[in-house]
This record gives sequence, structure tokens and C-alpha cells, in this order.
Amino acid sequence: MKKLIAFLTIAGFMTFGVSNFVVAQTEQAAPAVEQTVAPDSAQATAPAVVAEPEETETTDMTPEEGPVTFRENIKKQFIDGGPGFMGIVLIILLLGMAISIERIIYLTMAAANSEKLLAGVENKIKNGDVEGAKKLCKDTRGPVASIFTQALIRYQDGQSLDEVEKSLVSYGSVAGGKLESGISWIGLCISLAPMFGFMGTVVGMIQAFDDIAAAGDMSPTVVASGMKVALLTTVFGLIAAIILQIFFNLIVSKIEAITNDMENASISLMDILVKYNNKK
Repeated sequence: MKKLIAFLTIAGFMTFGVSNFVVAQTEQAAPAVEQTVAPDSAQATAPAVVAEPEETETTDMTPEEGPVTFRENIKKQFIDGGPGFMGIVLIILLLGMAISIERIIYLTMAAANSEKLLAGVENKIKNGDVEGAKKLCKDTRGPVASIFTQALIRYQDGQSLDEVEKSLVSYGSVAGGKLESGISWIGLCISLAPMFGFMGTVVGMIQAFDDIAAAGDMSPTVVASGMKVALLTTVFGLIAAIILQIFFNLIVSKIEAITNDMENASISLMDILVKYNNKK
């Protein structure tokens, strides 16, 4: 978990880090020279004087050509928003993404074919091999196999079916708690990202009004530039919250699916135990 968070944090700063691109543009001014030469020599030097500005203009116009890529545009907007609040929003996004990816991997590994497990357990219990059923559950990953193991231990010890059912319910609650572990931190990141964005907007507005007061003029240029910088933090905060909200809903849907599978499998296991317990 810690390695995953560190990796995503480094990758985010490498992607969205501030890079300095300096475009060299030189202006060559031809000095004014008094024409004290003969007309013939002036005509001979005239083409060289005209050719130099043309080469300079083509060289100066070359860096300005070419469309701005999406990555460069995002980087520019990120830098314009200020490293303070924009950096905080980025860190929150990376932390939320790290927790989300860890949860998705855990839940994907926790999902198992409960129908196949139930068929194997029923076959073992049908033949009176409760120990074999326990071993099958221990060798199967996922919370369903885990709660089956606890129920079969009590069933093998000769406890009543009511005690076995209580153990299914108790360990089912514990397994459900493990599935939901960590998603509260994702919810916290979803809340914090727009909050810091709004805070950055408020601070930027205060700075914009300070610039207006210092300039002593309600200039549209001063107002527009200050407003743009102030609103950028809100935009990035909302984008981070939207991304994390999508991952949050995906995780919740996976948890619900696994929880429903656990409940159905537990009911099926109790039916199997009741069925073959009456035949003893």
C-alpha cells in the first residue's frame, strides 16, 4: 500500500510538475548607416541588407508555429493557478487514486466463484468428508470461503445448526467490514479536493482586489487575470472530486456485489448442512 502511494505520487509530480520552457526570440536591429558610398556600391550591398531581416523573421516565427498540445495546456493552467493550492489538490487526487486502486485490486481478488465452491462443499459433506470441505474452503480465496471455513469448524465440532448460523452471521459482518475498509478515506478526499479549490478561489479573489487597489484603477485586464487565476483552483478541485467519485461508486458497487454473494452463499450452505444433517 505504501509503495503504491509513493509510486503514484512520484508519477503525478513527474506528469504535472512545473517545467520551464524558454523560447528564444531575438530581434536583430539593423543599424542605420549613412550612405556615403557611391550609387554603384550601394546597389551591390542592397540585397544583403534585405536578406538579413527575412532570415530573422523566419527564424523568429518558427517557435510560434505548431499547435499547443493538451498536456502543455493543462500544465500551463496548473502553473497559472499557483503552486500552493493546486499542489494540495494534486496531492489529494493522487492519494485518493492510490487508495481507490488498492481497493479495486483487493475487491477483484476477493471475488470468487461461490457456485463452484458450494458444489465442491456439498459433494464433500454428502460423502461425510467435512475435513475435506474445510480444506477446500481454506484453499479458496475470498470472504465467502473464509466464512464457510468458520462455519464448518463449528459444524465438525458438533455444535448445533443455530450456532453454525450465528458464526456465519458474525464472520460475515467481519468480512464485510474488511471489504469496506479504506473507502471512508476516499470520501474524505472527495470532500477535501473542492474545498481546497474553493479556498484557493477565495484567496485569489482577495489578491485580485489587492491588485486593483494597488493599481488604483478598475482595469478589465487586472480584473480578468485575477479572476482567471482564482477560478482555476476551483476547476481543478472539482475535476479531482469527479474522478474520485467515479472510483468511489465503482468500489461501492463491487462491495455490494460481493456482500450479496456472501449472503446468498451463506443461506445455501445452511441449506446443505440442514439437508445432510437430517440424514445422519
